[in-house]
Amino acid sequence: MRKDESMMQRLNSANSPAPAKRISRRRALRIVAVAAGLPLGIAALRATAPAGQLFHWQGDVLGALSEVTLWHTDAALAQTSFIRMRGEIARYERILSLYDPESEISRLNAAGSLARPSPELHSLIDDAQRFSVLSDGAFDISVQPLWRLYEAQFWSHADVRPDFEQRAREVAHDLVDFRRIDNNASRVVFARDGMGITLNSLGQGYITDAITDMLRNEGFESAMVDLGEFRAIGLHPDGRAWRIEIAEGATRGAAASQDGADRITAGVPPRSVELADTALAVSGGYGTVFEPTGRFHHIFDPKSGMSANALIDAAVIGPRATTANGLATVLCVTGESRAAAMLAAFPGTRALLTRPDGTRITVTAAGVVPAA
Repeated sequence: MRKDESMMQRLNSANSPAPAKRISRRRALRIVAVAAGLPLGIAALRATAPAGQLFHWQGDVLGALSEVTLWHTDAALAQTSFIRMRGEIARYERILSLYDPESEISRLNAAGSLARPSPELHSLIDDAQRFSVLSDGAFDISVQPLWRLYEAQFWSHADVRPDFEQRAREVAHDLVDFRRIDNNASRVVFARDGMGITLNSLGQGYITDAITDMLRNEGFESAMVDLGEFRAIGLHPDGRAWRIEIAEGATRGAAASQDGADRITAGVPPRSVELADTALAVSGGYGTVFEPTGRFHHIFDPKSGMSANALIDAAVIGPRATTANGLATVLCVTGESRAAAMLAAFPGTRALLTRPDGTRITVTAAGVVPAA
């Protein structure tokens, strides 16, 4: 189950400390906030208000190109907030980064146990295990051994196996199981040697929520936060919702047909989503592919060990980026059959799903929304 390279595009989305040039964004999606036109009524009100402006920051968060846009009248406040934000991002990366060998998660994976985990790590593992229970194991942060296997097979060629698919099934059976993670406030322990976790399918959403909450508390009423997932504060300064354009990486999606043959769905056009005080997370296997057909990619099915090809991608909109992050990954594994039931567990969420044939549907807790 693992936004193109996006809880960089998502638990079953496993990253490794491989050279950056080999790893695209978790979501090789390019998602751009687009300014809308200014309604005349809003313009009249703004004409009498203190002049504000947009302030921008761009950087790297957990290996993904990230951006934050703030609107405010106080330039000093905006710059001070960016400094504080960078400090918080660095702190979260020291916990969650798979690229940093000294991060908490890297030390846990290397040793199989970690004493005195930070509250953030303990909380995220706890949240992940709840997702796993709700999804009947379709979401599982212990898929990191599968990432290692795929990397060795397709990228580094350190361990190329003619029986690769059989080996993937064996790794999934032996080393992938969220129930074998003992997580408590004093210690995190794996039940078996060789296990490992990734929190990319919640971690990016978690950081996005934490920074968004910080900015809101500092008085920002209009902002767009993209730290691997998206979350909007209020409206765009023009008075309308923030508009996000989701353009699939290379406009290609990979999927396996029902008869087992590979096929590529090409030319899927971009789509727009409007956000106002809400979040967006997108997961798609095309974000990080291990070989040219796209059949083998970074979103793993924890039960089979294979890459999940039930959908081209899943975009989830909801109140919190952490939840949307996890749900997007789950739906890429389960497909549309379990979508309504998963969304029902999280009020206020909906999903935009792209099927293997390129058609799109919108799903809520009530089921598929009829096309207009």
